[in-house]
Amino acid sequence: MLHRNIPPPPLRIAFMAAGGAVVDSDVTNEPMTAGRVALVLIALAMGGFAIGVTEFAAMSILPDFAAGLSVDAPAAGHVISAYAAGVVVGAPILAVLGARSPRWLLLIGFMALFAIGNGLSALAPTYEWMLVFRFLSGVPHGAYFGVAALVAASVVPLHLRTRAVSTVLMGLTVATVIGVPFANMISHAFGWRWTFAIVSVLAVTTMGLVALFAPRDPAHPDASPVRELGALKRSQVWLTLGVGAVGFGGMFAVYAYLASTLQAVTGVGPEIMPWVFAVFGVGMFLGNILGAWAADRVGFPAAGGLLLWSAAALALYPFAAPHLWAVMIVVFLIGGGGGLGSVLQTRLMDVAGDAQTLAAALNHSAFNTANAIGPLLGGMAIAAGYGWTSTGWVGVGLSLGGFAIFVAAWAEGRRRAASKRLA
Repeated sequence: MLHRNIPPPPLRIAFMAAGGAVVDSDVTNEPMTAGRVALVLIALAMGGFAIGVTEFAAMSILPDFAAGLSVDAPAAGHVISAYAAGVVVGAPILAVLGARSPRWLLLIGFMALFAIGNGLSALAPTYEWMLVFRFLSGVPHGAYFGVAALVAASVVPLHLRTRAVSTVLMGLTVATVIGVPFANMISHAFGWRWTFAIVSVLAVTTMGLVALFAPRDPAHPDASPVRELGALKRSQVWLTLGVGAVGFGGMFAVYAYLASTLQAVTGVGPEIMPWVFAVFGVGMFLGNILGAWAADRVGFPAAGGLLLWSAAALALYPFAAPHLWAVMIVVFLIGGGGGLGSVLQTRLMDVAGDAQTLAAALNHSAFNTANAIGPLLGGMAIAAGYGWTSTGWVGVGLSLGGFAIFVAAWAEGRRRAASKRLA
């Protein structure tokens, strides 16, 4: 038997988190078998899979919908940024407005909005409408992942929570291995609109799985929008978000223009591209496992190691791009940096106090701030005439910027811990 890690309201326990903050949480103490836990995690991961397909496939089919909407590649990159902007805006708003709602109902509602946004994206008549519909599609993304991470952490013992959270994010990484290459092939064979239509079907499937398997825990009796907004008073929350918002941008700067770079620099055709994206996905999948393993053992410092890993891999990209075998190796290494997501997710659980939902959702606002910044700066470098491979150097700068914020967060955390010991 696996048991929920914290007793039900009004009984609650507080535990000291890694950053010195006390985290106050609540879930029922209903025993759950290993099989039931697995079904819960699979249901949550299916939503991650749907989100991963739409987020990363949109980048991989960028040349297709750019041609279909009669815009160039840098302009098409704004479609990627519009989705990311929806995540950034939607995550905190939905998390705060949904503070008093049961989490399982929130997950179903978020997936319903996600299905509608992607369905409309498949029907977008113009570039301008595509921007609107991609923004709408992104609105529930961060809130879904944030709430799903809290549900996943609630059904396993405390010492396994990072691995439970990484399982939800694994749905996204599996999407990069299987879903994105499949969507790429569908786009080339039948048209890019079918990619977004398939995502809508995946979202509806997630709604059914969550309705069947997610625990029916009630909302916390003390939950409120004001309590959730309390997370914004904590400097460690902002610093952790800054690590993701800047540090993750390096990966996206390269990934957003990878298809165009493969065409223009590597010289490969559409039949090879899905394999390159699959290699990236394998790297991200393994990086997610590595990140969870490292976070369970060393905590927040794992984030610093992953950021340095990303910077080194991105620095190799401009030199590897002309050679297919080399670029596949480097793309695999860049994907490995994606393990940063689960590390930052559990870090936010540690430093957010009782504002868990907002903090968890904001992690994906940060992630998609990076998704907006990376393609934007990468597109600017390309438009300025520095070439397709200049995105690698943009990525190095962003990864090192994220590392600098990590150092500041780590130093502040140590100062606070030292002050508490002396008090």
